[in-house]
Amino acid sequence: MNEQAKFLSGSTMRHVVVMSSTASVGLMAVFLVDFIDMVFISMLGKAELAAAVGYAGSILFFTTSVSVGLAIAAGALVSRALGAGDEDRARILASHVLAFGFGLAVVFAALVWWNVERLSALLGAEGETLALSADYLSIIVPSMPFLMIGMAGGAILRAHGDAKRAMWATIAGGGVNAILDPILIFGLDLELTGAALASVAARLTIMIVALQPILKHYGGFAPVRLPAFMQDLKPISGIAFPAMLTNIATPIGAAYLTREMAQFGEEAVAGMAIVGRLTPVTFAVIFALSGAIGPIIGQNFGAENHDRVRSTLRDGLIFVGVYTVLAALVLFALRAPIATLFEATGITRDLVFLFCGPLALAWFFNGAIFVGNAAFNNLGHPFYSTLINWGRNTLGTIPLVALGAALYGAPGVLIGQAVGGVIFAIISVLLAQRLIARQAAGELSPRKRPTFSRRARMMQLFHARR
Repeated sequence: MNEQAKFLSGSTMRHVVVMSSTASVGLMAVFLVDFIDMVFISMLGKAELAAAVGYAGSILFFTTSVSVGLAIAAGALVSRALGAGDEDRARILASHVLAFGFGLAVVFAALVWWNVERLSALLGAEGETLALSADYLSIIVPSMPFLMIGMAGGAILRAHGDAKRAMWATIAGGGVNAILDPILIFGLDLELTGAALASVAARLTIMIVALQPILKHYGGFAPVRLPAFMQDLKPISGIAFPAMLTNIATPIGAAYLTREMAQFGEEAVAGMAIVGRLTPVTFAVIFALSGAIGPIIGQNFGAENHDRVRSTLRDGLIFVGVYTVLAALVLFALRAPIATLFEATGITRDLVFLFCGPLALAWFFNGAIFVGNAAFNNLGHPFYSTLINWGRNTLGTIPLVALGAALYGAPGVLIGQAVGGVIFAIISVLLAQRLIARQAAGELSPRKRPTFSRRARMMQLFHARR
């Protein structure tokens, strides 16, 4: 049996729980460090510094989306090859994905770096804030190749079923950032420059810690040969680019949400900001779900174990449901202390209570969309993820949020957004189930199937008979 294809046997629910929980710990480290980073900047008592980080963060989100797309491609392709029993092919794909990602990151980072001031101004930054944002970005943006390789390395580890080492790479980066922040910002009095340098060091750390286990435990990487690399560009870009577009949809919806909430005053915007801080911390497990269960689906798809692909989808939805109910109960019990912690009053407090009550349960549907995205990306149809996410953040946001705002005011904005999630979650799950059924019936187009060696086909037959 292929030792590296860990997901071809055993309980799919156990795999879902282990992969999601370990991935969420690393993700939580990133969220907390970002939060602490902002706290340190705010402690300097200069409003323009915090504003500069805000503008820069919007631009960095797009660069991170490119890295996420590449990581999704790495996880999907490598896990399929491992599921098919072709470890040599997995090593080659890992090498080609990293080479492609590095080249893409260098070009993209150069374009952004050259235009940091224009991009910041486009978002509304002016005067000293514009200069600070541009300086901050000019330090961090060149480190994009580190982030790209680090995230792809983590995805390759998860494709091997090594969620713990992938988790430690992220935690190590968060730890370095948390340690260096106070030293550079306060100790060396570098202020915003210190925060940027700490972020660069964190990205470098993530890359190093993610690549070491691949080199030590999984045979490292194959040499990159141009003819083979050119052949693999199509499957790599076929997953990576739709995944990038998928992630870019989220800030579009968030921008419209902010605009609608702004008409109800600063208290309403403050309430939405608190909800925005609570969401990633409370639902980090669900945020991590798409990347976490992708390798489970990918390996079993590669081995043509369609029943296990189907059970992974089902178990992912069950896991989301149980976690959402538990998280909502905790939020409901702590809603008053949470509102007090943020000194929320009036409409701000109302929005916090709304989120910590029934709206938290609506996160089940966001989780269902993430599960569907994992299925689409790892079953050879990543563009479905793009359609679902863009639909969710346009048709599922704009008219429903506008209607909710007209009927219920500020709470209606959050309610409208939640209703849109319900609609597109149903579409996502039904589409994923239909896709799995088509593949089980042999209707998947041959050009969509990954090409593996004769040895890999023998391994598929071996697993099927077991």
